[in-house]
Amino acid sequence: MENIEKKLREEAKRLLEEKRVDALVGFEAGTLPLTATPCFITSPEEADRLVWNAFCSQNLAKYVHDLISQHHNSQKRVKPEDRKKKVVGVVARGCTTRSIVLHLQERQYGRDEVTIIGVPCEGYVDRKALTAALDGADIREGSLTGDRLDILTAEGKKEIPLQDVLADNCRTCRFNNPIIHDVMIGEPAPAMPGAVQEYAEVEEFEKLSTEERWRYFTKEMSKCIRCYACRQACPSCYCPTCFVEQTQPQWVGLGEDATDTQVFQLMRLFHMVGRCVDCGSCVSVCPMGVDLRKFLKKLDKDVFDFFGNRAGVSLDDPPPLSTFKEDDKEDFIYNP
Repeated sequence: MENIEKKLREEAKRLLEEKRVDALVGFEAGTLPLTATPCFITSPEEADRLVWNAFCSQNLAKYVHDLISQHHNSQKRVKPEDRKKKVVGVVARGCTTRSIVLHLQERQYGRDEVTIIGVPCEGYVDRKALTAALDGADIREGSLTGDRLDILTAEGKKEIPLQDVLADNCRTCRFNNPIIHDVMIGEPAPAMPGAVQEYAEVEEFEKLSTEERWRYFTKEMSKCIRCYACRQACPSCYCPTCFVEQTQPQWVGLGEDATDTQVFQLMRLFHMVGRCVDCGSCVSVCPMGVDLRKFLKKLDKDVFDFFGNRAGVSLDDPPPLSTFKEDDKEDFIYNP
């Protein structure tokens, strides 16, 4: 990882010095032990802030979209002849590049507006799993040595295998290396061993009756407090005005009524059909531990089974709900 960090900083510095990017989104060390946080750098001197390790969890494609969209909006007030293009660089692993592919397919920005520094990924630490492994103890000091976390808490020292606290989406990830990139840092990471059982949990869920599945959905959504953290973290949620905040028409109430919460979650889930890259951002930020991933992964499996599509895996394979094929096997399209 140290070698990757060194090369990453060198490449970021070069891109900024040569003015090939106006800003670069990456990770820097967090203020708490064993954490990393997104950072935005605009000068070569800031490149030394960049880190790359198992604590870099967020999908940075969210910030790429926001930065470029804000620039597009600001340029609307500028004379056409004076308008400038803004290029955003990003440190991107597999799921981040899949989100960028979706943004490009949905024409949110042009390929020439983003420069992708690809990095290999062997999974990131699930903070909730780490907290559970430590029985809630505060971390005073910590380090990652190979595939082991060495941690000091008030109760003493503890060693935790990295594999024990990896995020669930990382364990079954098929695309842990960048799909597209302008510069690749380091060698490709080995395939995640759990990828062969990517849909195992969903297949077990599918064996339940309709009533049992609905009971599970209502139980999970009863935890939701409508904080919208899942929406805010998701790189595929970029509508200028979310449907839950529209008043004409008003699709759903803003209170904590159980049916309103279910409608919000159902509609958001279906907005993710063919668009979820299983980055885990929504799950990691949920303060109530709602099992959003099971439902998203079910939709992901259905899209693959019905249309042979995996979200963001190829620029030439658009999301299934944004295209049409005459040989579609669903007869109801022709015989409503």
